[in-house]
Amino acid sequence: MRPESVCRYPARCCNLSRYGRIVAISEYGTVAASASGTMSDGFSPHIGRIPIRDLSPQQPEDRWPAKAFAGEVVPFEATIFREGHDLLGAELVLANPAGTVSRHRMHLESAGTDRWRVLAQLTVVGRWTWHIRAWSDDWATWLHNAEIKIPAGQDVELMFSMGAELLKRAGTSRVVKDAITALQDSTRPEETRLAAATDPKLAALIAARPIASLATDSEELTLTVERTRAGVGSWYELFPRSEGAQQNPDGSWKSGTFRTAAKRLPSIADMGFDVVYLPPIHPIGEAFRKGPNNTLHAGPNDPGSPWAIGNEDGGHDAIHPELGTVTDFKFFVRTAAANGMEVALDLALQCSPDHPWVREHPEWFTTLPDGSIAYAENPPKKYQDIYPINFDNDPEGLRQEILRIVEHWIALGIRIFRVDNPHTKPLMFWEWLIAEVEARHGDIVFLAEAFTRPPMMQALAGAGFQQSYSYFTWRNTKRELEEFFVQISDEWSHSYRPNLFVNTPDILTEYLQFGGPAAYKIRAALATTGAPSWGMYSGYELFEDVARAGSEENIDNEKYEFKPRDYARAEKVGASLAPYITQLNAIRRAHPALQQLRNLTIHWSDDESILVYSKYLDASFTGTGRADGIIVVANVDPHSVRETTIHLDPSRFGIEPGSQFDVADLLTGQRFTWGADNYVRLDAFNQPVHILTVDYPKGT
Repeated sequence: MRPESVCRYPARCCNLSRYGRIVAISEYGTVAASASGTMSDGFSPHIGRIPIRDLSPQQPEDRWPAKAFAGEVVPFEATIFREGHDLLGAELVLANPAGTVSRHRMHLESAGTDRWRVLAQLTVVGRWTWHIRAWSDDWATWLHNAEIKIPAGQDVELMFSMGAELLKRAGTSRVVKDAITALQDSTRPEETRLAAATDPKLAALIAARPIASLATDSEELTLTVERTRAGVGSWYELFPRSEGAQQNPDGSWKSGTFRTAAKRLPSIADMGFDVVYLPPIHPIGEAFRKGPNNTLHAGPNDPGSPWAIGNEDGGHDAIHPELGTVTDFKFFVRTAAANGMEVALDLALQCSPDHPWVREHPEWFTTLPDGSIAYAENPPKKYQDIYPINFDNDPEGLRQEILRIVEHWIALGIRIFRVDNPHTKPLMFWEWLIAEVEARHGDIVFLAEAFTRPPMMQALAGAGFQQSYSYFTWRNTKRELEEFFVQISDEWSHSYRPNLFVNTPDILTEYLQFGGPAAYKIRAALATTGAPSWGMYSGYELFEDVARAGSEENIDNEKYEFKPRDYARAEKVGASLAPYITQLNAIRRAHPALQQLRNLTIHWSDDESILVYSKYLDASFTGTGRADGIIVVANVDPHSVRETTIHLDPSRFGIEPGSQFDVADLLTGQRFTWGADNYVRLDAFNQPVHILTVDYPKGT
């Protein structure tokens, strides 16, 4: 390559050992062309002999690696083309963290698109590398031309001769020798000679070792594979202080503890949850403490918001004394593990005015001209009980202190952190912290509670967050949900993993406020089938749907007061959604297609409120020897009975177009024989959703 000072395109020069190499593909036994990418005059082109562009998955600018979770089936794609009309072949060359290489033949998505694709299941945690290799498929090109020209009487003997020469590059097996003999034998009928070129045994041999030339490698990309819990899980949010809380005759309260809350864990596990998430468990500030329903003045018996962290008992590394001790906390974590669950802890980087940091490190906050410290605001909302942290005055000091806090809780058994409002902190801080923690502990999961602008949500995921809250709670119409599901399963899937919470202490949408039990069923069914991670805040199963006037928060919000609930009584009298939630979580666990993110397809219905989508996993990826296909048909209007025709593309879940197939409703046990077009009737008050499994013969 020319020195940059004399190169005609100094800004475009590249290393051809990485970009656009032309290689001989001797592993196929087809050495037909091999050349360096540098031209005789020293110019190094940016594109290889076979152009390979727009590789996927990768993040914008390839700034951070794309991500997957262990067991995820990932689509690898590239746009591949060449001049003229010769046919191409392509494969994914994939290396796992141990360096073991596997090759996966790609297929053209559809004629004219030049988009090639293959699915690969990534099973090992760590750093994977991959690139695309493309080549001129000499045999396929010859066969295509031969099947046109020979029947038409054009260049017949020349075509047979060319075919025989190509087959000499395919080895010396008996199958190859017989085909060469047939092509060269002019005494045989032309149809017989041409049929020898399409013999299934020969086709299989050439498929395994293509007769090819001009093989070109793309650039190499990396992909980070994280543990399965980073992408798959059912979360349950729980306030420990409410579990076992008792009110005394004088109005004072005896707080629930980790020990009393641990008694609730078997019931949560029985519903099928595998993560129990705790809001902040630290001491709560006294100054500007909020009272019931976010009032500005707390009474003597009001516990305050757990997110107003810190008082004389300590800060982010301390436990609220009323909840118990470190020993009690470890007991709670062990009990959760014994019930098959992990504990997720809130990481809320903010302080009450009473936090020790306020005295010890005033530089970690923003001081106003009048000498006061700025409290948190999101106009018109005000959070007088919380001081936000300023990350610019002493960034190194803050980084080390927050890393210390995270390590403290990791040492106590925490492997999952739900991060409060990460979008209000510098992105570069999160990139550093998550990378630092992952370097020490490869199994940590960070969930971003970031309801903000899409670029920030995507960037947080790109910089390291394994999961994120999403706008799912506010996507309620058929059109909104279709757009949302396409976004999360395709457009953002290279790094962003949504956790579809149906509610939180802060979010009780109008849909739930006014939709009744039907709305609660619909949203739970969509969350559990739309993405491999979902969550709910306690009280959802009791249909708690009364909001504080003018807000999207529950009245008598648990953020500001104790809220003991009688779950057993509600279930006994049939006023609990717990059996339905249990059923949904059991369906999720039984069907590997629902444990994938990128396999969702939207189908069509004639009704504006009937949403239809499918999730499919090929038999080669399920581990059961049988394909797994799920069809969800949901009436998203909780106030109506809907009858309509839905229109399916059965090929998207492994059924030949035009075929009929049997399906079974996993919620009701009903069975149907369906095709591409099907009548459905969904009564929001009784059965608002079909979750159908497709019956496949074993091995398909």
